Amino acid sequence: MKGILVLLDGVCDRPCPELQGKTPLDVANTPNLDFFISSGAKLGLMYPIKPGFIPESDQSLMSIFGNDFNKSIRGELEAIGSGLDLKRGDISFRVNFASVDKKTGIILDRRVGRSLKTSEADALANAVSKIKFSYPFLFKPTTQHRAVLVLKGGFSESISTNDSGYFHGKISDVDKISFCKALDDSDNSTHTANVVNVFLERACAILEDHPVNLERVRKGLLPANYFLLRGAGTEMPKMKDYHRWMALVYTPLEKGFAKTSGMKVFSFNYPRLDNFDAYENIQEGLKSACALPELVLDENKDLYHFCYIHINETDFPGHDNRPIDRVKMLEYLDKTLFSYLRLFCLENNVSLLITANQATPCVVKNHSADPVPVLFFNPSSVSIGGETHFCEESCLKGELGEFNGRSLLKKVGFDK
Repeated sequence: MKGILVLLDGVCDRPCPELQGKTPLDVANTPNLDFFISSGAKLGLMYPIKPGFIPESDQSLMSIFGNDFNKSIRGELEAIGSGLDLKRGDISFRVNFASVDKKTGIILDRRVGRSLKTSEADALANAVSKIKFSYPFLFKPTTQHRAVLVLKGGFSESISTNDSGYFHGKISDVDKISFCKALDDSDNSTHTANVVNVFLERACAILEDHPVNLERVRKGLLPANYFLLRGAGTEMPKMKDYHRWMALVYTPLEKGFAKTSGMKVFSFNYPRLDNFDAYENIQEGLKSACALPELVLDENKDLYHFCYIHINETDFPGHDNRPIDRVKMLEYLDKTLFSYLRLFCLENNVSLLITANQATPCVVKNHSADPVPVLFFNPSSVSIGGETHFCEESCLKGELGEFNGRSLLKKVGFDK
């Protein structure tokens, strides 16, 4: 094996009041990450797409792996990563169970307060799957508030989301639900938008009166009474081949991306959310994610040239403005994943590349256009001196400079 790429989802931050004007990377105790820094790792800052652009997670992945980010189809990737059978013309969506005030159309919470238990999502999905509809469809809950929808037939992907405030990771002041609309003048796009709107009307009527939601309201919890759709897709774009890579990924988007790129996927079943503490569930997921490399890297190191590891949990505290939780995650990652990778890379002469797929600052509570830190460690060129702590500020001074995501792998030799 030549190299390992670790993407810490959304980890880049801005100064946080709760941390006395520092970022989680600033204050986290990370001796293993700091070892790479103090041993001569090259540092820099990367714009996942380009300066000023607020990326979606799928767009960042496409760009970092050298594809055209404009051709990303998130719905298709998530459906493939969820194991759903797709035919050309089927339309796929990433779905959020969401909480909506039906009288005003205002979106109360796009993630049902992160409190939707797995059993509740399964019960709601089972009820929706029994809808008698003009077109066959597949609806599958994935983790927490997330799901995938596939409508079978010859549809157009040129339709809008039904979340009028959502665009490229930015939540606007128009925080309301809307109808899906055709994005071109074709009859098929108009037809597709109409079909999706009818499906949503029927599905959300079932959600509104379902016993799961009636019980949630009785307990003072937000109801999962609406579906927010995004990433409509009917056909995957041609993507660069990465058959020499293995991927340690576990959510539908990253699994779908890795499979479509030709990578060998190693994964695990994400823990069920059995109570209303989403962060307890997230910590269980992080524990499994950090254990996975130890289970599979050693026995596969001679079979693949590179390894892609994606850590999703670091993104969630940014969306929820919980910087202290992000600090705890970073410290746990350092004690587990990066402690293991430190030994693995030194013993096997494997290079290590650490960065983020996008920035999700806690004060923003969403993706931003901020550049993300980059660390590249080559065990063949260990040196002493320079920066001593991995954070946004140290990377700002790094010799790699500032660059766009599409040049990342070539810049460090991971494209060979």
